[in-house]
Amino acid sequence: MESPFYQTADLNPGLLPLDWLLGTWESVEPGEGSFPSINPFRYTEKLHFSHVGQPVINFMFNAFHAETKKPLHRECGFIRLQPGTNKVAFIIAQNSGLVEIEEGEVTGHQLNLHSQALARISFAKQPHVQQISRMFQLRPDGKLEQTVSMATDNQPLMQHLHITYHRSS
Repeated sequence: MESPFYQTADLNPGLLPLDWLLGTWESVEPGEGSFPSINPFRYTEKLHFSHVGQPVINFMFNAFHAETKKPLHRECGFIRLQPGTNKVAFIIAQNSGLVEIEEGEVTGHQLNLHSQALARISFAKQPHVQQISRMFQLRPDGKLEQTVSMATDNQPLMQHLHITYHRSS
């Protein structure tokens, strides 16, 4: 079976500002997760960023418990760039039942995003997420770093996740 991340098409020129994201990234060591309403945890994660020649990047994020290797969080979606600008939008569906649109800017090898719209299934676990911010940065050593901050019904925006990846393909 052919991988959905196999890239046969030429990169759409509109995606050049984000070409540094393309490929598969795996956590270097377990990332750290914390939030006042949950116990701190460690996780590993694999990211896939691909394209099919359209002016959009496809992505899939898969997180696993660092010790038990059990599947945890999943996210998939699309990344779009507003033509002629550095404005970026992430359209994300999460396995928790949360769907979000994050928008922000790419500057060099850094991407800063903030939630613009959130929707959830009617029986989503409480407290409900109200805001998400995330930052991706390609470091000079070639590693990719991601920090995710979150606010819920009863907690202000604060760091929730931090992890570093190396490119595996």
